[in-house]
Formats: sequence, structure tokens, C-alpha cells
Amino acid sequence: MFLMGALLAASLITAAVGVVVVLILLSHPQLPVPRIYALVALVLASSALAVYCYGWFSVTTGGPFPELCTSRYDAGADLAAIMQQYWPLRNACVYSDGSTVEYVSMSVTVFVCLLAGAALVSASTFVYLRKRVRKASEVIT
Repeated sequence: MFLMGALLAASLITAAVGVVVVLILLSHPQLPVPRIYALVALVLASSALAVYCYGWFSVTTGGPFPELCTSRYDAGADLAAIMQQYWPLRNACVYSDGSTVEYVSMSVTVFVCLLAGAALVSASTFVYLRKRVRKASEVIT
């Protein structure tokens, strides 16, 4: 639990500092463009980590709802098990008739995947532009 809290704090701080640095660098016109993409990738990746840590805490503490699982489902089935999964983030009540009630929606997982995918695209763009700048500088010299 301490590790996830430390990761959450570090990722929030990294994302905030990254946003400030990107805004400062954008105000300077002579900035190499690949560095912006690298910083954006860092901000997106740390944001994805922060969202995942938030979801992990939500699953660990029983979900965002005040009640966990009722002992009997609406259809009359008894509670059989409580399942917790950390990827995809899920906290579910499993009843004896096979029905489940989930307390953490897939939106957290989807948001993490979108942020991580955008970070990957930004990092790939950084690598491509950096190689392109190196090739251009080698041709000039």
C-alpha cells in the first residue's frame, strides 16, 4: 500500500512538473521540437500511472461505493465470493447463481490505456524526429 501511495505521489508530481516545463519551453521560440515530444510522453506516462494508482486504491478499498457486497442478490442468490483484480482494475461480487456486480467500471482501465498509448505515440515521435535531425545534421557537415 505504501509503494502505491509513493508511486501515486511521484507520478502526480512528475506530471505537474512536466506540464510546467512544457509550458515554459513553448514560450521559447528556439526550442528543438523533439524535446517537447519527450516531455509530453513523460507527462502522459506519469498521468497514466497516477490514474492506475487511483484505480488500484479504489479496488483495494472496496470500490467507489459505500457498500461493498450485499449478502443476497436481488434475484435471491447468496454471495459466493468477492473478486479483486488489479489489471484490468476490477472489484466484483460473485453470487451463487453466477451473476456478478462490479464496483469499479472499465473507464479507469480505458483511460489508463489511452494515456499510455498516447505516451507511446509521443515517445515514438520523439525518437523519429531525433533520428531525422541527426541525419540532417550529418548531411550538412
